Amino acid sequence: MAAAEHSVFIRRTPDDVYAFLADGLNNTAWRKEVRSISLTSGRAGEEGAVYAQRLAGPGGHEIDGDYEITEARPGEVIRFQVIAGPARPHGIFLLVPQPGGTQVSFGLTFEPTGFLKLMGGMVQKTMEHEVAQLENLKAVLER
Repeated sequence: MAAAEHSVFIRRTPDDVYAFLADGLNNTAWRKEVRSISLTSGRAGEEGAVYAQRLAGPGGHEIDGDYEITEARPGEVIRFQVIAGPARPHGIFLLVPQPGGTQVSFGLTFEPTGFLKLMGGMVQKTMEHEVAQLENLKAVLER
C-alpha cells in the first residue's frame, strides 16, 4: 500500500478552510496539476458530489482524476475517492481548530494493482507531491 500525509497550520478558521476545500472548483487555485475541473453531480462540497478533473500527467498528457466526496462534516472532515484515472486513491482532509487558525492534514492511501504495482516508487512520489501542495493552500488562504 502507498500512503502519504502532510500537515500545515493555516491562519483561518476551520469553517473558512472547509468551505474552500469542499468546493472542488477551487482546486485550480492551489493544486498545480489540475488543468480543469467541474461539478458533474450533487451539490458542491456535499457528500455525493462528483467532480470531473483533468490533470497534468506523464509526458505532458492530460489524465482523468475525477473524484467523489464520500464524507463531508463542515469544519472537520472531507473524505473523497478518486473514481477515474490510472490511480484511484482514497483521500482525507482533517481540520483541527487551534488558537489563531486551523491545523490541516491531508492524507492519501492507495492499494496498487496490476501494472501500478511495478510503478510503486513513482506512485509514492506522486502522492507525496500531492499532499505537500497543502503549502500552496496555506499561501492562498493566508493572502
